Amino acid sequence: MASSDTRITIAVIYGGQSSEHSVSCVSAGEIMSHLDPQRYKVIPIGITVDGTWTVGESDPTQLRTIDRVMPTVTLTQEVSLSVDPARRGEFRLNDGTLFAKADVIFPVLHGMYGEDGTIQGLFELSGIPYVGTGVLSSACGMDKEYTKKLLAAEDLPVGKEVILRGHRAITDAEKHYLGLPVFVKPARGGSSIGISKVTSWDDFPEAYELAYSHDTKVIVESEIIGAEVECGVLQYPDGSIDVSVPAQLLDIEESTEGFYGFDTKYLDNVVSAKIPAPLGDSTIQTIQALSKRAFRALNCEGLARVDFFVTEEGPLINEINTMPGFTSISMYPQVFQASGVAYEELLSILVDTALAHARA
Repeated sequence: MASSDTRITIAVIYGGQSSEHSVSCVSAGEIMSHLDPQRYKVIPIGITVDGTWTVGESDPTQLRTIDRVMPTVTLTQEVSLSVDPARRGEFRLNDGTLFAKADVIFPVLHGMYGEDGTIQGLFELSGIPYVGTGVLSSACGMDKEYTKKLLAAEDLPVGKEVILRGHRAITDAEKHYLGLPVFVKPARGGSSIGISKVTSWDDFPEAYELAYSHDTKVIVESEIIGAEVECGVLQYPDGSIDVSVPAQLLDIEESTEGFYGFDTKYLDNVVSAKIPAPLGDSTIQTIQALSKRAFRALNCEGLARVDFFVTEEGPLINEINTMPGFTSISMYPQVFQASGVAYEELLSILVDTALAHARA
């Protein structure tokens, strides 16, 4: 007998092998808590830190940070997604038993193997609709080098950077070009993990080794003086694009890290945000226009968060995030809340857009 349940079945996939594993878990818990149970049936799927897929946590309250301890995925029952389009959306246990069949996937995955086009390729092979942008856009959005190259090709404003591959040393000419201070980052990282601020070149080797421990390609960026501002972009099922009011991050200098690092973002409760950002109307309009242009420059779909420095000469784009955080303190849901789109509605729009733009 056919099921009378007409709800859309969403597989929320979270965790993963990246250094942002725990942030992904927290985001997934918030998303599962805000998906309308009258409209959606949620199938939680976790990916452990070693890459094993498992039946996930059905209680989203278990995916919270408690006393500065962030959650991780625990292996229960291994599960796998069918890559046969004739069995699209099927998740099966190791013995071949059908665990669940999803209509759409919400990959709440940050960083390597989740936000870099890797898992998006798997979804394409499987023929299953998924929230967010596709393979190439995900890969380019994750890689800060290619993000900047694509933005610069569209005449969008970006800062100075040097790319170090193959563990090579930075040259004196590059030091002169960048000046001090600089920020040393994994080129394909997120959540500010592995990032250091360097004010003396004597401290550069240690910062470089930290970044290199997270990625074999390192980006070194000149410090940009200006307000840190974030803006959300949302695509609707009809293809139209909406841009949120921007948020300005406050009190960053009060953090122990001295910049918007991992602890500052997720653990220390020091940084606050002013939404909308206390900027002039002309500056806000410029930021919103640049956000939309950046979204299109990378051929994004569904959603993105674009991060800026607002300098005396105008806004510069720092980076674009194609699967921004969805934790209770994450900017993406907050800026859309301030723009009149509640968290629950935001999720519904993203799911509807994924279904409307499903790859054939």
